[in-house]
Amino acid sequence: MKIGELSRRTGASIRSLRYYEAQGLIAPLRESNGYREYSTLAEEQVRTIRFYLQLGLTTEQIAGFLNCVLSRPETFCTEVLPVYESKLADIEAQIAQLTRIRDNLTDRIASFRGESKQGEGVSKRDESSERR
Repeated sequence: MKIGELSRRTGASIRSLRYYEAQGLIAPLRESNGYREYSTLAEEQVRTIRFYLQLGLTTEQIAGFLNCVLSRPETFCTEVLPVYESKLADIEAQIAQLTRIRDNLTDRIASFRGESKQGEGVSKRDESSERR
């Protein structure tokens, strides 16, 4: 199948398919006119690549285990577990950082609102004392 058909079948853009090829994740045959010709297995390869990209993995990480997961169940591919563990650690670190940022912003907002209310109270007190 041609690159346009593979793109339509998988939802991957033609540009992405060319990128996957450049990264060594898919390997089309070349016709005499230079056109790419993809096997029927390319559709499964691209869907698998996109799945792992959606998990936040890089094409470099995917390249390390793609052939294994295409030929047998993922649980038999020992190369996958360290990648998953590393990605999970990264996500947990990002969550911790975002939590610290959220807490800091929450405190700042509360402080701002508290000072703003105190400032309003002072203004009202000043106005009432001026009236006396």
